[in-house]
Amino acid sequence: MALTIIIILLVIFAAGIKIIPQSKAYVVERLGAYHRTMETGLHYRVPFIDRVANVVSLKEIVKDFAPQPVITKDNVTMQIDTVVYYQITDSKLYTYGVENPINAIENLTATTLRNIIGDLELDETLTSRDIINTQMRSILDEATDPWGIKVNRVEVKNIIPPRDIQDTMEKQMRAERERREAILKAEGEKKAAILIAEGEKESAILRAEAKKEAQIKEAEGEAEAILKIQQATAEGLKLLKDAKADASVLKLKSYEALVNVANGQSTKIIVPSDLQNLATIGTTLAETMKSKEK
Repeated sequence: MALTIIIILLVIFAAGIKIIPQSKAYVVERLGAYHRTMETGLHYRVPFIDRVANVVSLKEIVKDFAPQPVITKDNVTMQIDTVVYYQITDSKLYTYGVENPINAIENLTATTLRNIIGDLELDETLTSRDIINTQMRSILDEATDPWGIKVNRVEVKNIIPPRDIQDTMEKQMRAERERREAILKAEGEKKAAILIAEGEKESAILRAEAKKEAQIKEAEGEAEAILKIQQATAEGLKLLKDAKADASVLKLKSYEALVNVANGQSTKIIVPSDLQNLATIGTTLAETMKSKEK
């Protein structure tokens, strides 16, 4: 009998031993009133007197709330759903602070979201997610302090405007894309035209420079030819001078030049005024040659 009682006592005693795992907290009541919070480690509660009222997770909790209908400042109704990241920092306040804390956070989130969106127009709502997130986090964090909850982050997940607004936005986006495409196309055509004009300009410059160089070369060639002719004439005159040619020889050379002109393609011949003298000289030369032959 005594052994049975001892065994029963040992079982009752062992039932009071509690090992609290990591990231957990046990809220213990004694005779219906809050007694203490057991955190990670080995604890003992008195059987039949102490009772675990709540087991609280100390990890960060992510709660995705359903879309809520909200109205913007310009009277556009849209659906917005949010994600709240929160963590329990005080197990006692979380247990006794509010009935159904998750439902309380959801309702508070919806109310806060309506208040913030009500001060924004549609375009501001679509482009001000960071502002909305920051304001909601600040308001929710302050409101949930008495519940032992810390709101770490609030994110607006989706903003769903009405169907007609979506159609209008899609048309605007399409028009904007077409406008940008037209601008890019016009800029491309402009650059292409500029490149073509620059190419034609450079080509014209190169052609002009080539023609100029050709004319210069041609002029240089003609000048060089004239110079050589003059040099040859000067050398011929010098040879005649060195040979001490008299006026008769010079007139004979003139006559030969006249013969060459007559044999050419010229249609007019200018006869010099002293042609008689040239003939006399020619006759004298012929007689001289005959006497030599005899």
